[in-house]
Amino acid sequence: MAASSISFYPKTFTSSPTPKTQAKPFINHFSNSLRFPTAASTSPAIFTASTTSKVPRASSVISRGTNEAVNASTNTFHGLCYVVGDNIDTDQIIPAEYLTLVPSKPEEYEKLGSYALIGLPSTYITRFIDENETKTKYKIVIGGDNFGCGSSREHAPVALGAAGVAAVVAESYARIFFRNSVATGEIYPLESEGRLCEECSTGDLVTIEMAESRLINHTTGKEYKLKPIGDAGPVIEAGGIFAYARKTGMIPSHN
Repeated sequence: MAASSISFYPKTFTSSPTPKTQAKPFINHFSNSLRFPTAASTSPAIFTASTTSKVPRASSVISRGTNEAVNASTNTFHGLCYVVGDNIDTDQIIPAEYLTLVPSKPEEYEKLGSYALIGLPSTYITRFIDENETKTKYKIVIGGDNFGCGSSREHAPVALGAAGVAAVVAESYARIFFRNSVATGEIYPLESEGRLCEECSTGDLVTIEMAESRLINHTTGKEYKLKPIGDAGPVIEAGGIFAYARKTGMIPSHN
């Protein structure tokens, strides 16, 4: 696939269990080149597009609008949460043996989702997806530091989205996982301002209000501030890079 870039400037990312540093722009393999400035930037976002490569995205096959956890008109996410710890890597999210599944094929997209988080160690007693099910009952995943570390596989956020996850809330992310989440439009990778993985428990009923940048835990009655997702939000809402590019007229639509 042709090489190109997408750059985001999130506030906090780590790619390994090391002290956090300011994230730098990073490279991906999509044919579009997009740059999203920080909230503090006074320069407008710069977009350039190419039509030389049109690879079907999972989100173009199965719309995020089918996810019951998402209220597109208000950007709220509501449902049970599944809580994990620090350094959840891509092998735990979706083991390498399932990477032969092709997300652009609906039946394989669904199957990929059925294996989401199957690589978690046995210390996680509660299954993320019940036996003989393809979808999870947990619409929101809450993690700790360095969520999504490990390999660059795009299958990781795709598997979570295919399983029915609307958003992940973590203390910090591996940059490449955050980038892939935005690029595919499968899930919202939201950052917490504290260790929600120590405040919430698996099975708690929670609501994420994007406009207010907050998470409400209805089980405990507590509320938590989240960091705004910024200019990456419209890309995810559109269904990923290519859907966003078509929506904004950067590349021709399918019609």
